[in-house]
Amino acid sequence: MGKNKKDIGLNVRKNRPLYGKLYEIIFRSDTRAGRVFDLALLLLILLSILIIFMESLSGLNKDYIRYMHIAEWIITVLFTLEYITRIVIIQEKLKYIRSFYGIIDLLAILPMYLSIFVGGTQVALILRVFRLLRVFRILNLGRYIGESHSLMNALKASRYKIIVFLEAVLVVVILVGTLMYLIEGETSGFDSIPASVYWAIVTLTTVGFGDITPITPFGRIIACMLMLLGYGIIAVPTGIVSAELSRTRAIKADTRTCPNCRLLITDSGDNYCKNCGIKLSEDK
Repeated sequence: MGKNKKDIGLNVRKNRPLYGKLYEIIFRSDTRAGRVFDLALLLLILLSILIIFMESLSGLNKDYIRYMHIAEWIITVLFTLEYITRIVIIQEKLKYIRSFYGIIDLLAILPMYLSIFVGGTQVALILRVFRLLRVFRILNLGRYIGESHSLMNALKASRYKIIVFLEAVLVVVILVGTLMYLIEGETSGFDSIPASVYWAIVTLTTVGFGDITPITPFGRIIACMLMLLGYGIIAVPTGIVSAELSRTRAIKADTRTCPNCRLLITDSGDNYCKNCGIKLSEDK
């Protein structure tokens, strides 16, 4: 690994070989040991979420509940050891603790310990679902970084078009909702403009709960037109983002990509990857 390697702003204690090895396993995802660790971490996260789902089921056998509770504590202890190890092996401890991933790692273990003091409530059970956010750490694997950058860049480039589109949709549902309030009235369940706008949103998105339905011929005609409009509207955001992705691919064909993390290198003067720090080849 090059000297210019960028490690999320954290400096490992390189004077201790054990710390350096643990750092490569826990913090790095571009090594074999790091990938194995991330995979094991992902399996523990999914197992923990499955246990949370199972615990919410009523009528579950008490023996199963006890085994799941034991498994959940084992997972919590493993997460705790991982969290402590992350803090021990780095020098800038507060920087990690206050970082996005540091807060997520803390939320992964805190609810179980809080459940000791706050018993008889579902607060800890709900907070444990936040462990699913740790999947974002797993997605830092090199094979996903380049693709995530492409998607985020496409969404960022499309944001103004999407905002204009959402504003147009908002205008449509307000106008149609107000019109339906005047046409149908309280007898059909359109007892207020907000309720009518709610019906317009449900109809436009083709959800159709059926709690409010028009009964007059004119109201049904408007409902049919709104439903047909909904099918066309669904495809608009997809088309906007797809167009930006296609444009990104066209640009990518004329630029370089990092051979390690697949990050798009748009500056021809860059000699090192801004994401992982590896030395880049001069050839495109």
